[in-house]
Amino acid sequence: MSLPTTGRAWHLTARPNGWPTPEDFALREESVAAPTSGQILVRNAVLSVDPYMRGRMNDVKSYVPPFRLDHPMEGGAVGVVVASEAEGFAVGDHVLHFLGWREYATLDAAHAQKVSADLAPLSTYLGVMGMPGLTAYAGLLDVASFQEGDAVFVSGAAGAVGSQVGQIARIKGASRVIGSAGSPEKVKLLTEEYGFDAAFNYKDGPVAEQLRAAAPEGIDVYFDNVGGDHLEAAIGSLKVHGRATLCGAIAQYNDTEAAPGPRNLALAIGKRLRLTGMLVNDHQKLMPRFLEETAGWIASGELKYHETTSEGIESAVDAFLGMLRGRNTGKMIVRLAD
Repeated sequence: MSLPTTGRAWHLTARPNGWPTPEDFALREESVAAPTSGQILVRNAVLSVDPYMRGRMNDVKSYVPPFRLDHPMEGGAVGVVVASEAEGFAVGDHVLHFLGWREYATLDAAHAQKVSADLAPLSTYLGVMGMPGLTAYAGLLDVASFQEGDAVFVSGAAGAVGSQVGQIARIKGASRVIGSAGSPEKVKLLTEEYGFDAAFNYKDGPVAEQLRAAAPEGIDVYFDNVGGDHLEAAIGSLKVHGRATLCGAIAQYNDTEAAPGPRNLALAIGKRLRLTGMLVNDHQKLMPRFLEETAGWIASGELKYHETTSEGIESAVDAFLGMLRGRNTGKMIVRLAD
């Protein structure tokens, strides 16, 4: 079989000012390199679009370098090996890697992880069995030091990370699990399918008031995917020695000016709160335990997940922009091929 010599890839062509627009991106044809020693060539099957990618579009120093203009963007992807010059990787193997946003990727095999389509659908390695799932697992159990009997509040609770946080808390014996989401349909999903004890639509009124009504005795743990008024509300509801995992702040990612901090941050002193930022890459040591437990929960039906799928590489930017505006339920996936 002849190897591909060209493929399409999405480039960032301008730094967004506020909300990104389709005009900030371009889908371009580019050459595909044949693998050299230690490398593999992968035909991508499913791509991931994630909130953190918005930060990489800004030219600022951060924990991960910004995307380069007029170069292919990067992100999680699963594909099939179509050529291999690396020991341990054969044509036909499925791999997880981080050269997404393109049809074909040539990379060092050391930066790829073999996955099995027989164990789980390939898309799950980008979501429930992948980086978002590990984020939820580590952020709740390790960073927030979750204990049986804790009352837990999760913002962005219908998303890929938040939905898993709430379910893990329930499985591990939380006394109460509360979630916020952005539509009546998502609120219903949280309580009727994911097993949250209470949920509310943050668009229906002040978050602090709705959280107090849902958790009148307060909360022990807050998992923050949103920031802004949600973090302020959680600080108000956290009990003494409460813990918060600061995972994301999607409400602020597209602000053109710095957002003010929570107005009630002084409460953290008297309550002796612990507010801890997290990056999932710090918790790779938990991966084996995470995979084992999560696979078991999925098999038993204790943990459920949803994916929102967009078809074709042409749809990747629309999928990304839709995800930023909350149009997904669960993990947003772009499917290229089987």
